[in-house]
Amino acid sequence: MSDFATRARAACLPMRELFPPTPLLRNDYLSQKFGADIWLKREDLSPVRSYKIRGAFNAMRKQLDRVPEGRAFVCASAGNHAQGVAFACRHFGVQGTIFMPVTTPQQKIMKTRSFGAEHVTIQLIGDTFDQSLAAAQAFCTERGAHFLSPFDDEDVIEGQASVAVEMLEQLDHAPDMVVLPVGGGGLSAGMTSYLAQTAPDSALRYVEPLGGASLQAALRAGEPVTLPRIDSFVDGASVARIGARTFARLKHVDPDHVLIAPENRICITMLDLLNVEGLVLEPAGALSLDVLESLRGQIAGKTVVCVVSGGNFDFERLPEVKERAMRFAGSKKYLLLRLPQRPGALRDFLGTLGPEDDIARFEYLKKTARNFGTVLLGIETTNPDNFNGLFARLDDAGFAYSDITEDEIMANFVI
Repeated sequence: MSDFATRARAACLPMRELFPPTPLLRNDYLSQKFGADIWLKREDLSPVRSYKIRGAFNAMRKQLDRVPEGRAFVCASAGNHAQGVAFACRHFGVQGTIFMPVTTPQQKIMKTRSFGAEHVTIQLIGDTFDQSLAAAQAFCTERGAHFLSPFDDEDVIEGQASVAVEMLEQLDHAPDMVVLPVGGGGLSAGMTSYLAQTAPDSALRYVEPLGGASLQAALRAGEPVTLPRIDSFVDGASVARIGARTFARLKHVDPDHVLIAPENRICITMLDLLNVEGLVLEPAGALSLDVLESLRGQIAGKTVVCVVSGGNFDFERLPEVKERAMRFAGSKKYLLLRLPQRPGALRDFLGTLGPEDDIARFEYLKKTARNFGTVLLGIETTNPDNFNGLFARLDDAGFAYSDITEDEIMANFVI
């Protein structure tokens, strides 16, 4: 990898045909909040609102240099890589087939169609990225098309490293720390390899979603492993198995430098940045910012760059983001209440609510007995500590109830 830095710099130059360097902006709000000099590398401001255009463009350009005529390209993506491939297909005037999970947000599907126009065909197959990946690879074998991996490809890794090239050119000194989101590992592998050669004193920290911690699992096993289950909420980074090539560049990482971000906590970060700074971030785009609280003791007084990897957020998901954020913060809970079927019982229950408690959901599920009914309650409050008082009043009034907020199986059935 001795010439990797040279190749990464060279990959930057043709990208200027498509877009200028993405901004590196100091964020006053986060800098004051964490007592550090915090800069955001705004990949959400690329033409496709993510860094994925870099790897897709670089890999397609180099493949066309090798085989100029008659190339058809195929990719699998949860959205951002798809948009990068679509953009590059239209730029180069070639055809592409893009496989996306059925669960991909509509905003990303529509933008992919818009970027690729008549140059792309979209296939919605599978519930997860890995299922779409298998379908795309089978399609390539059948049709003889060229597969553009979203991360596990040296040309893609090289293209993603251009984020680090720009970052160092934009800062007047190497940062003390760079915080990198991790999905399949293309961005983190590229930036890690480049910074190892050009800014070896910069500390690196890596962030994965709790429901897709494939790098952490690989570091523990010493090789890539397939997670038995993933949470697809952070769709831009929820990958069941980190790439073999990307892991080869990350296998030296200290497992303690890989931080885990719970999906519901990410929602708090997304809302905070939206409400305070007006930043529209997708869940994966908020990963590097979500862990700053965990790094507070390590970053005080230092220069920190957080890579904001994407801003393709479908606002139809906003109610879910708010819901998850409130549940993580403890300001919303779901209860199953056993309500007596007698006059005044509902009034008695309402009397247990405090002045800051609001009923967000009230639904009879069924009558379990002639004299009782089961009610699903969603209760919101301004201060999580208010629930201690509510539960005490419910107990004193003799109401039977169960808190199912953290009961994943029960919540999936009834919420």
